[in-house]
Amino acid sequence: MSKESIKEESKKVHSYVPELCAQLRKGAVDRREFLQTATLLGVSATAAYGLLGEITGEDAVPVAKAEGTPKQGGSLKVAMEVQEMTDPATFDWAQKSNVARHVVEYLTITGPDNITRPYLAESWEASEDLKTWTFKLRQGIKWSNGDDFNADDVVFNFTRWLDPETGSSNIGLFKSMTEVTDSGKKDDDGNPVTEQRMTKGAVEKVDDHTVRLNLNQAELSIPENLYNYPTAIVHRRFEEEGGDFSKNPIGTGPFELAEFSIGQQAILRRRKEPYWGGDVYLDEIRYIDTGSDGNAIMGALASKQVDVVYRLDISALDVVERIPGVTIHESVTAQTGVMRMKVTEKPFDDVRVRQALAACCDNAKLLELSHRNLGAVGENHHVAEIHPEYAKLPAQSVDYDKARKLLADAGYPDGVEVTCNVGNTDGQWESAQVQAMREMAAPAGIRINVNVMPAPQYWEVWLDAPFSLTLWTHRPLGVMILNLAYRSGVPWNESDYSNPEFDKALDEAGAILDVGERRKAMAKVQKILQDDAVMVQPFFRSVFTATLDKVKGYEGHPTRYHQFNKVWLDDA
Repeated sequence: MSKESIKEESKKVHSYVPELCAQLRKGAVDRREFLQTATLLGVSATAAYGLLGEITGEDAVPVAKAEGTPKQGGSLKVAMEVQEMTDPATFDWAQKSNVARHVVEYLTITGPDNITRPYLAESWEASEDLKTWTFKLRQGIKWSNGDDFNADDVVFNFTRWLDPETGSSNIGLFKSMTEVTDSGKKDDDGNPVTEQRMTKGAVEKVDDHTVRLNLNQAELSIPENLYNYPTAIVHRRFEEEGGDFSKNPIGTGPFELAEFSIGQQAILRRRKEPYWGGDVYLDEIRYIDTGSDGNAIMGALASKQVDVVYRLDISALDVVERIPGVTIHESVTAQTGVMRMKVTEKPFDDVRVRQALAACCDNAKLLELSHRNLGAVGENHHVAEIHPEYAKLPAQSVDYDKARKLLADAGYPDGVEVTCNVGNTDGQWESAQVQAMREMAAPAGIRINVNVMPAPQYWEVWLDAPFSLTLWTHRPLGVMILNLAYRSGVPWNESDYSNPEFDKALDEAGAILDVGERRKAMAKVQKILQDDAVMVQPFFRSVFTATLDKVKGYEGHPTRYHQFNKVWLDDA
């Protein structure tokens, strides 16, 4: 892409782009903040990297590792849990989406570099006030049943996501397209029950290949939100034809679901029709459920029964490093284990109890003890330093005198006894984290019973238990995770946290274009959450996967999303 075309594209997209470039020149924004903001405003990734290189003088464009000429054919065998895949809109595990994403696709795609690009959407434009987003859809894409992909599919999906009857977590992400209405139901006391649902006219079909989103308030994160794993675009007749993706897997992707058995395997085979996205090299992707036992996964890798493992436990790193012909891939992420408290249940309904627990915890030590220092220290507000809007807050320190006084003021002069659930849903580091917190809290009189549960059982109660450690995966923006997990009334708000001041501050931060001003606004958001002590969130994790050396074109993704369209096998 020439310098002239890069400049021309950036001028057409949004009037703020020149100011963003000026801030980069002055050092007011860093490369990550520049790339993320520019691409959200509709600058193509190619042009954004080009602008970055021109302004900084660095060779900014990512260079793919030279791995030879791609070869056609072969079956890629992947060790990963094979879970139910009924409705993509209600997916709650990334593993479900990894199988489905090679069949059904997304309007946008976020790469391993954390930058979001067009996918089923060819491009997008944001209005000056960030309240109107126009998406141009690619033409010529066919569903696997022969239908044309068009705007009706997109309108159908938004309408489903934002219908409370669907039960999709996407309501939290697209709150700016919803309003609170009377559900027509009454609670046990006879009071009206409200619900969030899509505002009339929030999604608009402009023509067969153009969709416009009309927001109630400004929001910058719309393109990023569209690659969250429950936002896969299903066919417009999804519900009419049964509403079960695993039984009727119509998609626009390069693969079809050939075989599927929960807990055993899922087999994807390349479609015979040419793929709209260009060459795809694999004939087949075979997901094999080896369970969550790290030894079984390592054994399958060492014996070459599988080519890729979805998750490599940190306890296995030293062993796997010694297996010949295996490559370990590390991703720096915002994945984390949140030890959250349900603020509506005793004793956690008193903020002083929650603050007392937080005052006992040395987050840096928790990272060392439970995750081998493989990550970055958190600040109990679930926004990571790798998030472009992150604001650094003053360091926290352990203060047992403060913790004991808070407990006494809350009516617990002799301390308090609580139980924390943990499911080890991503490895033994989870229970190690809770055990370490247990030891740290004891001097203040907080007695923590650790209830280690089987992972499937944990996910049955994760939204209801008073005190639990929940694994939250990576999102490229801090506002995404806060909208999903802490905004009042959203489906995945496991702590039942509801603070209008926090909601308002989050709205304001999400609407600010200027990176410096957005960071200032986020400092307020983070501080409110930290002061309300909803959680002990001690660190963000580096995560690891492993592949046999014959697997080419693979990059680890911070959300562990599988993007195998350009992966190939070299068996030579």
